[in-house]
Amino acid sequence: MTTVIDIYTKEPWIKKVSLNMPRPSLKDNTADVDRLVRSLKKEIGTEEVSIPFPLLSQIPKKLRDYEYSCIAAVYKEKTHWKLIDLCPQDTDKSIYGLSVDLGTSTIVLRLLNISTGQLLTEKSFHNPQIEIGADILSRIHYASQPGGVETLQAMVLKRVNKEIARLAQASKIGTDQILALALAGNTTMTHLFLGLDPYWICREPYIPVVNKPECVSAQQLGLGIHPHGPVFVFPNVGSYFGGDLIAGILASGMNRLEEVCLLVDVGTNAEVVLGNKDWLMGCAGAAGPALEGGVASMGMMAGPGVIDKVKIDPISGEIHYSTIDDLPPIGICGSGLIDLVAQLYLAGMIDLRGKFVKERCGKRLMEVDGIMHFIVVPAKKSGTARPLTLSQPDIDSLIRSKAAMFTILTTITKTVDISVYNIGKFFIAGTFGSYIDPRSAITIGMIPDLPLDTYVPLGNTSLEGSTLILVSEEARQECLRIRDQITYLELNVNQEFMNLFSAAKFIPHTDRSLFPSVKPFIT
Repeated sequence: MTTVIDIYTKEPWIKKVSLNMPRPSLKDNTADVDRLVRSLKKEIGTEEVSIPFPLLSQIPKKLRDYEYSCIAAVYKEKTHWKLIDLCPQDTDKSIYGLSVDLGTSTIVLRLLNISTGQLLTEKSFHNPQIEIGADILSRIHYASQPGGVETLQAMVLKRVNKEIARLAQASKIGTDQILALALAGNTTMTHLFLGLDPYWICREPYIPVVNKPECVSAQQLGLGIHPHGPVFVFPNVGSYFGGDLIAGILASGMNRLEEVCLLVDVGTNAEVVLGNKDWLMGCAGAAGPALEGGVASMGMMAGPGVIDKVKIDPISGEIHYSTIDDLPPIGICGSGLIDLVAQLYLAGMIDLRGKFVKERCGKRLMEVDGIMHFIVVPAKKSGTARPLTLSQPDIDSLIRSKAAMFTILTTITKTVDISVYNIGKFFIAGTFGSYIDPRSAITIGMIPDLPLDTYVPLGNTSLEGSTLILVSEEARQECLRIRDQITYLELNVNQEFMNLFSAAKFIPHTDRSLFPSVKPFIT
């Protein structure tokens, strides 16, 4: 099967080239750096080569130690090539790189051999900035305090460097053999990573410091790879459309397709892109937390012991569920929550408003402080020794989130006069996309009632996009073109959005004809 990576020329923007230079003599007293540049231009076939100033003082000794026969590691920056380092001819010819998904909650690192495309090892861990604040706004507020930006940046760099060292050790290479790093994240996360103040990102008129940051050296940031290795940070379109979504577009390949496609990435927000090879439109809205399982009282991020799948027998009312790693249940993640609410509706245990139907819920319904709770897992079967319950406010919150999601989708398609039901492919990114059952999401009216094969789960597209640009200079240039191609739709001032949102706050929708496949149980 052809993958997105096969579409692009596997010609990385980082190279190692072999050089054999004539030694200096009284007849050839060319300066060492000039001699090196001349040789590099010839071998690479370019007119422009530059040497970073910190490397100048090292070149005379290295050239003589290697007897003017060496390997030069270089990378392409815009129209010219830049030297990373010189090493002996017997050095490992492989080029190692690191791709990074810098998430608000989770960071993922992937070490790969750029020369072969082989993935060596991978590691995910919680973003240490969670200690300051779980959400973006908390971190932006903290950053506005004296030394705040520096503290937030240091927290990430310290943990990332620790994990880089572990990955290198596990792969039996030195950290200085990692010659490049590519990173994708939302606009605020990349600002903090680069040590830039995100103050104006959340304040009208919502302006980032930079949309297309230049490559910087690892040394400038304090990253634990080769000090002169380039760090490529994906560009963003604006405050609420970050490089992680551009990486998603690249990884999906929708920017090269004839048919009109949708890409949805659910994280802190729900971010949506519509388009094809000719045009792209994007928008973002607050639909993420509940869909991640972050709002329900028993909601949790996916992890061991967390419920990820739910099925309810409509006749007996018996609940069947699975947990990650088959451990006793301790909570429920976003995919499990969507399954649960969909199954409650199909079993007639909640109505189209999402309200509990007492006669159908029976003894599983209990009242706590005046609020109705549905017992999903009794205390004796729970991994917490307490019952796991779904409250009426939990359902109400999910309905608002799913309504926001569906409304974002219908608003963006209506803007360009395309029916959401005429979409060729519907790509779902992130962990959410890997676990979600499209049938359940359709049942609650979160996504359109399309044929199931329309939906394509993509996994971690931030990481895949970052990996792609490491192995292909063509893909790296494409990501810059994607950024310039996107039209951003502002939902905050869109009256149509509010009208559609009200209609979507029912299961599956006030207009049942939009969801013909959803058939609730009739007693």
